[in-house]
Amino acid sequence: MKSPRNLAAAILLLTIAITQIAPAQATGDQLAAYNDPPSRMRGVIERFNADVGILDRFYSAGTSARRSERFRALYQEYLTTLAGFDFDRLNHDEQVDHVLFRNYLEHEIKEQLRADAQFAEIRPLMPFAVTINDLEDTRRRLEPIDPAASAAVLNELAKQIAAVQKGIDDPKAVKPKRTVANRAARTVGDLRTTLRRWYTFHTGYDPIFTWWCESPYKLADDALAKYQTFITEKLVGIKPDDKTTIIGDPIGREALIEELKFEMIPYTPEELVQIANKEFEWCVTEFKKASREMGYGDDYLKAIEAVKQKYVEPGKQPELIKRLAYEAIEYVEKNDLVTVPKIARDGWRMEMMTPERQLVAPFFLGGETILVSYPTDGMTHEQKLMSMRGNNPHFARAVTHHELIPGHHLQGFMSQRYRPYRGNFRTPFNTEGWALYWEFLLWDRGFSKTPEDKIGALFWRSHRAARIIFSLNFHLGNWTPEQCVDLLVEKVGHERDNALAEVRRSFSGDYGPLYQMAYMMGGLQFHQLHRDLVDTRKMTDRQFHDAILKEGPIPVEMVRAILTKQKLTRDLTTNWRYYNGLSK
Repeated sequence: MKSPRNLAAAILLLTIAITQIAPAQATGDQLAAYNDPPSRMRGVIERFNADVGILDRFYSAGTSARRSERFRALYQEYLTTLAGFDFDRLNHDEQVDHVLFRNYLEHEIKEQLRADAQFAEIRPLMPFAVTINDLEDTRRRLEPIDPAASAAVLNELAKQIAAVQKGIDDPKAVKPKRTVANRAARTVGDLRTTLRRWYTFHTGYDPIFTWWCESPYKLADDALAKYQTFITEKLVGIKPDDKTTIIGDPIGREALIEELKFEMIPYTPEELVQIANKEFEWCVTEFKKASREMGYGDDYLKAIEAVKQKYVEPGKQPELIKRLAYEAIEYVEKNDLVTVPKIARDGWRMEMMTPERQLVAPFFLGGETILVSYPTDGMTHEQKLMSMRGNNPHFARAVTHHELIPGHHLQGFMSQRYRPYRGNFRTPFNTEGWALYWEFLLWDRGFSKTPEDKIGALFWRSHRAARIIFSLNFHLGNWTPEQCVDLLVEKVGHERDNALAEVRRSFSGDYGPLYQMAYMMGGLQFHQLHRDLVDTRKMTDRQFHDAILKEGPIPVEMVRAILTKQKLTRDLTTNWRYYNGLSK
């Protein structure tokens, strides 16, 4: 550590240097440039984030009734706070934040109630859950523990789990639906983690606890593991070597309507499927034009197959992605479409995707780091060919600028620098919609010149339309996962394993029910907003895109309200019917 004398000297020299570099007024201007326009709502939202964080860490038993009650109380507390604001006296930025925050809180309350209802549906399969949750809640409250009593609880827990399994295995027992059983299997896995966390807090640190509890804990943990396997194999019907069966959890039309309302999408699920079908038909028309250029007539699936054969040899994929990345960056810079800060231009990274992850994500993923999907030497011959075909240069072209610049990397970079407090209001209709919108815009501008590149761009565009069709039909209860896979294979041109991975990813529970449809719907929203503001010369391309990036990944209708200075009300409801027909 430097001595106080040296430290003081260093501070003096730094002060002199700063003074010489910039006068006081210039420093003030620079500081203004680094700060968002003021919003008094920011402090309220940031305090809420801090409160959520500490509660989330404290109530670490995910299915605890105490956790649910405490979170709902918090949401209601902040709704009461919002109700105390005089909305009409807030400035426009503050009104935007007020509307976003209220929409978020009301949705979180409904989501918590929906999660509680889903847990109630699986509770008969795990009456022992309350015992495990109570143990963890007690630990968090730092209540004294009785090792002998805890051993008795664990011993009884192991017996109860085995008894529940035996009862369900009875041929006369009523079996749950596969979707419910699948949800239960995941929850049993979570409960096992919760119990392990409770046990490892005490064992070893308390010799008496270890003496009493080590054996009964192992029995209880083993019972949970066996029960999870039993549910997965006997009730859900998925064996360890099963790579094809997909089990989702449809939420139904009423829940879809609620989710659409939250996302500010004023269309019914049926209307959205109709829009997706129209967009898919447009893609087929354009597919056929490119197919004729390639000499395959109207059989566009043959043209897709021909494009798939143009993959690069092993080891050359990173070089390809680098070239495609800078092609897109140079295009948007040359045409003055959006500001690309140099640090963002040069700061993205590339990694290769693991074979395990490629089972659920057969194509690229991205952001600041683009994850490249390509075969490894341990894959079978068929898997290698399927991966190379599915990640050929013409398919990869649109994926690269979708994931990097001007897509997710640039978007994420700007979101961290402007209005980061709006992160709670993040929606895939903005994040995924932004990246897909650029595919629309670059198509309009003729970025894809060869028929092969057009086929590659159209493959992804039709894929996004198909996502809407299959995901909404699944959640409406109209389609099975197998029908979803067939659509991607027979109409879009996916490899079957890639289609399986895509559908499995859609319904695994890691994404919200509207996530997959958000790509195209969000893209269509931004596309229409571009027509309204740029095509009418109210804004330039750069002004339009820079303004969007500085408002955060919020619902696109609220971006529109900001850019158009729309008059807002406390009880704003969505009403922007943004779809006017087929895309250009």
